[in-house]
Amino acid sequence: MITLALSKGRIFDESLPLLAAAGIEVLDDPETSRKLILATSRADLRVVLVRASDVPTYVQYGGAHLGVAGLDVLLEHDDGLYRPLDLAIARCRLSVAVREDFDYANAVRQGSRIRVATKYTQMARRHFAAKGVHVDLIKLYGSMELAPLTGLADAIVDLVSTGGTLRANRLLEVEQIMDISARLVVNPAALKIRREPMRALIDAFERAVQERA
Repeated sequence: MITLALSKGRIFDESLPLLAAAGIEVLDDPETSRKLILATSRADLRVVLVRASDVPTYVQYGGAHLGVAGLDVLLEHDDGLYRPLDLAIARCRLSVAVREDFDYANAVRQGSRIRVATKYTQMARRHFAAKGVHVDLIKLYGSMELAPLTGLADAIVDLVSTGGTLRANRLLEVEQIMDISARLVVNPAALKIRREPMRALIDAFERAVQERA
């Protein structure tokens, strides 16, 4: 049995067409079922539903043989997992945003120091270090937009899709750090042990991505 780790929400929804193109149907709807382990139309494949941030951990330690996770999660996790395929789904970008009245260009002069709220502390640290800017990082897990509005932080580093939430809260996207999309991640040991079925599944995903391109 091969186990595929997915997270509920956008990644699950956008993975379904890829699975269908690969000839795989998930037999349970996570919105109506309480099951966390979902059967598929392939007797040798099941789906487990975990938090998005936990997908790399499940794959790394063998709770799943492969999974789908955003590049943001993978870079923050820094797991060294095999990433054979960019699935080109769940696209967004990791960006810096500030209050509309905040002079970001002046604040990030070489050698300056600013406070940044984010849950992506590793990527934020690397980004600002490359600019020569010292940062005091404040780790938050939600409602990131509140941080600059309440004076908790000068800037935030967060995922941006349309930018609508930023605009609604009078925040301005001032710098794009990187494009983000979901990747297929594979446990290297599982690939060695189950090479043929795992390789066939990876190839099926690759064909599905190419057909949608």
